[in-house]
Order: sequence, then structure tokens, then C-alpha cells
Amino acid sequence: MHEFKRFIPATFVVLWATGFIGARYAMPWAEPFTFLAIRFAIAAVLFAVLVVLLKARWPSRTQAQHAIIAGVLMHGIYLGAVFWAIHRGLPAGISALIVGLQPLITAVMAGKLLGEEIQPRHWAGLAIGFVGVIIVLWPKLGALGGGVTPATLTACVISVIAMSAGTVWQKRFGSSGNLVASTFWQYVGGTVVMVIASFALETRVFTVNSDFIFAMAWLVLVLSVGAIFLLMVMIREGAMSKVASLFYLVPAVTAVMAWILFGEHLNLVQIAGMAITTFGVGLATAQPTRARASA
Repeated sequence: MHEFKRFIPATFVVLWATGFIGARYAMPWAEPFTFLAIRFAIAAVLFAVLVVLLKARWPSRTQAQHAIIAGVLMHGIYLGAVFWAIHRGLPAGISALIVGLQPLITAVMAGKLLGEEIQPRHWAGLAIGFVGVIIVLWPKLGALGGGVTPATLTACVISVIAMSAGTVWQKRFGSSGNLVASTFWQYVGGTVVMVIASFALETRVFTVNSDFIFAMAWLVLVLSVGAIFLLMVMIREGAMSKVASLFYLVPAVTAVMAWILFGEHLNLVQIAGMAITTFGVGLATAQPTRARASA
């Protein structure tokens, strides 16, 4: 088991980076809230089946409530806001840059709410990692277009705050119960938010074709089940600032995947940015943070 855990961070980054593949295929065929409502509902059903098959213990009412709150933040608000902004025309590079602030925001929240001590070298690693993300995304920042509006930018800011708050909430209140059962309740929370949003703001019309089916299957199985479960394991086992720093690697891995799969240009400046990001993440995760003694 210990050997397996060594590969969890790298596996998580690769799986999380594939999210753009599903989003790229899905958005022409479905409105964002409707698509996410279906995705989360399917994921919830799958986790319920896993709970039964694994004979896992269902969490207490309080634990379930905390999981639902984490799910509303991490799945409903975070993904809902990002998908909505991109659907409204915000370039993916801009949204990725804003979401790239998550490790810094999470580190601040973890210090205030979890008592994690973030040492100077960790702050330096987080800052260097963010600079690397900017370099990787720089070629995409020039294509602003009409989708850059106060509404879309605000949505991305809300999404990154929600993701940071959700992971910290999960660390503080949701790490004691069974992870499979807890994740089920997270998706219940995310589904409720997306259903309400889809009925309030969308037509709920979507086209079922091969792209839609592929995107749904990929995002449910690879992201909602695989990547999220690994994230829950890392949140339980590690300091939040270290876990959050891994998100810096996602744009770099995504850029490589886009180059391989879709022939998107990858220049030497971006490769240098990837190296800088990797160095920053290594610096931020080199030593475990120490929790301050509680009163």
C-alpha cells in the first residue's frame, strides 16, 4: 500500500489534466449546468454501488452533512462556475490562470483554519510554481476575445475560492469517515446545486451523440471517480498546501496532452515554464509542514 501511495500524486495530476478532453467534446452538445447535473448524478450512483459492493460503512448524519457541503463547494460551485465561464466564451487559458491561484489561496486558508505552518521555502515554491503556470499559459493569454467580461471573470474567481474552501472543509471535517461513502454524499451535494442551476438558468436541452457519450463516460469514470477519489486520499493523508501545489502541474500536463492529441503548438518558452513549475512544486512539497500546537 505504501508503494502504491507514492504514485498517487503523479496519477492524480495526469487524470485531472485529462478533464479538458471531456470538456472540449461536451460543451458544443450540452449546457454546462445540465451536463454537470447528469455527470454528478451518474457518479453518485456509481459510488452508492461501490459502497454496497465494498460493504463500506455509511457516515453519520453529521459526517454526511459535511461531505455534502464539501461537494457543493468542490464539485457544484467550482466546476459549475468554470464550465459556465468557458461556455460563455472565456478562453481556457484565462480561466486556467485564475484557477491556478488555488494553491496560494488554499495555503492561506490552511494556515488560518487548519493550523498548518507554511514555511518560507514552501511559500517560495508556491510563488515559483505560479510563475511557471503563467509562462506555460502565456501563448493562450493573447486571445482574449469577447468572452472576457466581468461576469465570466467573477465566475472563475468564485470557482477557485470554492475549490480551495471545499478542500480545506474536507480536510477539517470530512476525513474521518469512509472515503467512498463520503464521496457519494459529495456528489449528492454537487448534483443538487447543478439541478437547481439548470432549472433556473438553462433550457436543459442536450444532444446525445458519440462526442457527448465519450465526454460523459470519460469525465465520470476518469475524473469524477478516479481523480476525485485520489484527491480525497491525498487530502486525508497530507498537508493541504502540499496537495494544492499539485494543481500547478495540471496546465503543463494538459499542454503536453493537447500537443500530442490535437497538435496544439508547444514552444520552448512553455517547456521552460513546465520546468519552472515542476521545480516550484518540488520546493513546496519537499518537506512536510508542521501543524501548530492547538490550545
